[in-house]
Amino acid sequence: MRALKNLFFSILLCTASLLFSQEKQKINIKYAGTAYTDSEIEDGAKVFLRDKSQQVHFVHKGVNMWCDKAIYFEDQDFIEAFSNVVMKQGDSINMVAKYATYSGKTQLAFARGDVVLTEPNSVLTTDKLYFDRTRQLAFYNTKGKVVRDTSGTITSQIGRYYMNSRKYQFLQDVVLVNPDYTLNTERLDFFTENGHAHLFGPSTIVGEDSSIYTERGFYNTNTDRGHFQRNARIDYDNRTVEGDSIYFDRNRSFASATNNITVTDTINNSLVKGHYAEVWRDRDSVFITKRALGISVQDRDSVYIHADTLMLTGKENNRITRAFYNVRLYKSDLAGKADSIHVNHQTGLTQMINLQRFSSKDAFATMRKPILWNMGNQMTGDTIHLISNIETEKLDSLKVFNNAFLVSRDTISETGYNQVKGKVLIGLFENNELYNVDIIKNAEMIYYMRNDENELVGIQKSKSGSINMEILEQAIEEIRFINQIDGELYPDSMFPKSGRRLRGFDWRGEERLMSIEDLFKDDPPLDLPVIKGLDDYIPPEEFVDSSMTERIEEAGKETPNKPNKAAQNLPEKNEAFPFPNTVSLPKGSKKKTSQ
Repeated sequence: MRALKNLFFSILLCTASLLFSQEKQKINIKYAGTAYTDSEIEDGAKVFLRDKSQQVHFVHKGVNMWCDKAIYFEDQDFIEAFSNVVMKQGDSINMVAKYATYSGKTQLAFARGDVVLTEPNSVLTTDKLYFDRTRQLAFYNTKGKVVRDTSGTITSQIGRYYMNSRKYQFLQDVVLVNPDYTLNTERLDFFTENGHAHLFGPSTIVGEDSSIYTERGFYNTNTDRGHFQRNARIDYDNRTVEGDSIYFDRNRSFASATNNITVTDTINNSLVKGHYAEVWRDRDSVFITKRALGISVQDRDSVYIHADTLMLTGKENNRITRAFYNVRLYKSDLAGKADSIHVNHQTGLTQMINLQRFSSKDAFATMRKPILWNMGNQMTGDTIHLISNIETEKLDSLKVFNNAFLVSRDTISETGYNQVKGKVLIGLFENNELYNVDIIKNAEMIYYMRNDENELVGIQKSKSGSINMEILEQAIEEIRFINQIDGELYPDSMFPKSGRRLRGFDWRGEERLMSIEDLFKDDPPLDLPVIKGLDDYIPPEEFVDSSMTERIEEAGKETPNKPNKAAQNLPEKNEAFPFPNTVSLPKGSKKKTSQ
């Protein structure tokens, strides 16, 4: 029996403790200068006023609220606060406003009139603010401004603040103004602790020296570094960088890009393409590799240079292009190959060079002399220089240094080749066609002479100090031998087969580039990295979600004959989230894919 009494007493004690605990969960009035009831407001409503020393003070589950006047609806555990309202949650969140409401049952708060929400890393100001303490979520839809010292000022029409993760989500007409740049976007997820910004939808970041466009990106406002995808583009003065993924460092004026890259130079009317690039603005340099292609755009006939690696350096009036490893050059009337190419755009000099290799394991170790094809002529040598007129952008002349060799097929025979060799070759161009050639020092020649009916007269083999040739319509019109040593014209039947090739003869007609596509025909398969970037845009749940609706309905059950105070001052559904489930791209934009 005693044990049963003790059990009954324990149950009563627990029940009393639970009831006391539940009672303690209601809003607690800590201080008021004056208190009274007013039947004109509502039965059971209590009015509290401040005195000269203190404001009215309420407490509920770790939240303190002060105001000059308050109306407390005790049966619904709901309070309205007027004038100089201050709400504090812990040591980190502070809010001030002219007017506020708070429900002790749902833990929903609403503030209006010069609302200022302060947390350790930012300050939010707006006209109306909704606050769900259960989800630790604040929301505004009347335009707001967030100030963060190191990042700048952010404004938007709609915004949310997730207090647990210290993350803002800004929507519609989002603008971040920093002393160094201005960011515009349609959605910005911003983390106040580290200054990280996630951009969704068409976005721009415009500074004094650069302009960035992206449709998906990340930017660290503390370090001024970012990653951008989806039609990403950076404009540096008169140079534009585009790619599937772009990394940007504002402090170093540096950008790198990956996959499907195009760097356009509007001053020099040129562009380079590839699948990995680095751009240094202050140094005026571009490095690009992975199927690198440089294009010098001309009115009628652009020049293409393809190599393993391209480097462009220098200001627009002193630009240098360097191409390394297995370089190929093409335009409609000219093609060439070399180990490397050096182009001085100021002087119009293009140098085709064969670099020496020190390792037989090098993929490019096979020594092949620079080669140039113009119309029907093949020219080789240890080094080839092309000189262009920088105003007309047409070829002016060429020089072949050491082991110069000029070869062209005989017009009729299948095995005959016109050949001339010497130490140095100097050629002159008119309308990009070779019309005059000088072979200087130790000149040798084999030439198939034909009459006006293209009948073979004989094969001439000569040696002299130098040779001059005039070329007309891709055929040798006249030959002059200077300081001739010997020379003889042989009938075809009398000219030995073994003597029809000069020493060093190397016909490479099968290598000749006949189209832009031929620039890449010997390239190994291209393996591009997969770019993940930020996850796709996922719209947040509506502010008035199902859990909030349940809390509001539950709060009204105890007073079914009265309007539910917890349901007042809530945003309409279309106000809380007025956007569709996807972020639309601007008209004309396309999602790029790796090729």
